[in-house]
Amino acid sequence: MSKLKYLAGFSATVTDQVHRLVNDNKLAEVLLKKYPVAHQIRTDKALYVYAVDIKNQFLRQSGPLSKVIYDDKIDVLHQALGLHSFVSRVQGGNLKSKNEIRIGSVFKIAPVELLRMIVVHELAHLREKQHNKAFYKLCEYMEPDYHQLEFDMRLYLTYLDLAGKLY
Repeated sequence: MSKLKYLAGFSATVTDQVHRLVNDNKLAEVLLKKYPVAHQIRTDKALYVYAVDIKNQFLRQSGPLSKVIYDDKIDVLHQALGLHSFVSRVQGGNLKSKNEIRIGSVFKIAPVELLRMIVVHELAHLREKQHNKAFYKLCEYMEPDYHQLEFDMRLYLTYLDLAGKLY
C-alpha cells in the first residue's frame, strides 16, 4: 500500500486507523458521511468573492486582496495547498502593495469546509507570516474547527492519491 504522506508526523495509532480504513475500503464512506457534497465555488471570481467575504468578517483591518485564484501548478511546484504572496512595488512616488492568494486546483471539487480551511489558512498569513502560535490562534478564531478540518483535509488528499475522485 502507498505511504500515507499527508499523515507524516501523526502517531502510529492514528496512521494505523487510517490504514485500516484504506484497507477496508471505508475511507470514502467516512469522508462522504461527514462531507456528503462538494462545494459549487468553481470559478476564480466566485473564489475571490468567497475569500473576501471571510476576510471582511474577520480581518477588516488587513490590506485588501488583489487576487484569489485556483492554481493548477501549486501542488507540483510548491508542495503546498495554497499560497499567499505579498508584492510591493514602487510606482512613481507611491508604494503599491498587493496581497494574492492561490489555492491548489485540487480544491475546486472538494467539501466547502475544506476549502474554507485552506482560505482561512492563507488569510491568516495577512497578519502572521510564520506558522507560529499566533498564526494558529488566528486560524482557530476564523474557523473554530480548524485543526479537525486540517486533519480531514489530509484524509481527503490521501483518498485522492489512492483512489482518485471522491465526488
